[in-house]
Amino acid sequence: MSTMPARNPEYEPPSSSGGPGRSASIGKSVVIKGQLFAREDLFIDGEIEGSIELLEHRLTVGPNGKIAAGVKAREIVVLGTIHGNVEAADKIEIRKEAKLVGDIRTVRIVIEDGAFFKGSIDIVRPEAKPAPPPPRAAAAAPAASSAAAAPPSAAAAEGNR
Repeated sequence: MSTMPARNPEYEPPSSSGGPGRSASIGKSVVIKGQLFAREDLFIDGEIEGSIELLEHRLTVGPNGKIAAGVKAREIVVLGTIHGNVEAADKIEIRKEAKLVGDIRTVRIVIEDGAFFKGSIDIVRPEAKPAPPPPRAAAAAPAASSAAAAPPSAAAAEGNR
């Protein structure tokens, strides 16, 4: 028999993946000062001061959430307040009751009517691998240009005789 209290799903935020253990939650009575790293989706309804990194996951700041931190995540959804620069590899959503003061760097952004935002937005293109040039086309181009250059110089040399 386990001595751990049973989790009440009524108080947990919905998981984007639908599976148990795929997201973590910080309640509205929790205050954290320092660095926060996570390898799963995170729902914050409390207060965080410092830095937050969820590089491959989604951060949701709940309606009671108050963040005074630099934030880096794959996706960020703001329902509460963030004071600090935010960077999302995929998308940032600022919902209608939310407040974000800081600079944003992202690929995609949604700011709902009624949301408060103060700062700058840097929309970046997703990183794409450059296609290598075809080897035959690259080798043929210099040979053609040197062949075209040889006859005029040869003709000019004969004309000088």
